[in-house]
Amino acid sequence: MELQRRREREEVSELALGFASQEHELIATELVGMEVEQKQADLVQQFVLLAANARGRAAVELITHATSHPQLFAFSELLASPHIAELKGTEHSASLDLLRLFAHGTWSDYKNNAQMLPTLDPQQELKLKQLTVMTLAETAKVLSYDLLMRQLDISNVRELEDLLINECMYSGIVRGKLDQRRRCFEVQFAAGRDLRPGQLDNMIAVLANWLSSSDNLLLTIQEKIKWADSMSEQDRRHKKEVEDKAEEMRKSIKAEMELRGQQDVVYSEAGALMDFVDEDRSRPKRRR
Repeated sequence: MELQRRREREEVSELALGFASQEHELIATELVGMEVEQKQADLVQQFVLLAANARGRAAVELITHATSHPQLFAFSELLASPHIAELKGTEHSASLDLLRLFAHGTWSDYKNNAQMLPTLDPQQELKLKQLTVMTLAETAKVLSYDLLMRQLDISNVRELEDLLINECMYSGIVRGKLDQRRRCFEVQFAAGRDLRPGQLDNMIAVLANWLSSSDNLLLTIQEKIKWADSMSEQDRRHKKEVEDKAEEMRKSIKAEMELRGQQDVVYSEAGALMDFVDEDRSRPKRRR
């Protein structure tokens, strides 16, 4: 019984620690995400202001600058700018499609549609590969090297690890661990990309499921704590009962010993009296 209670207490502790660890990890991830998002918001605002006065060829040059900027990874606000949207159906529509690709697409998407899009310079190629890593990191916590090399069009592990370390983790868009033995990248954090059409509903469903799971976990912990408290109270009552019974036994034994002691004194005094009487009877009487 005691072993079972100990196991239950350990289970409660493990659940509580796991929940606390999860909360700590979520808070740390949220802080990193907020920092990245703040930097993105400042840069996006600068480009949106520039887009307010850019039309035609100037808008195309602004798109080129935005898609090659080493610290910009969000494009939806720029995509929604009226002067940028005006490129649709014009001779510069391919640049608008390219901006849309940088907002929602990957390196594979570009390779499949390269003939209809502007040629990328080296900085744009790097940017699109970084965005591809962000997309992959959103969908899985463990990314195999084979998958990454295939999606990024990279032929060797050294080049892949250099990209992940120098261009992705150092820039703050992802955080994780490289496991060379298992040939995989373990994702700990990934900055979010621009929302694709229909993606918001899926995100709401995922968050609702996480909230439900957290509520269930919290309820389980609370029930375990109540059970542990109940067991502790029963233990305290049982201990009190045992102590009370022991005290009663001590008092009973003490009283009995005192009673026996008194009886021994009486018996001793009675014995002495009888001895005296016998001795007196045995003495010769003096004649008068």
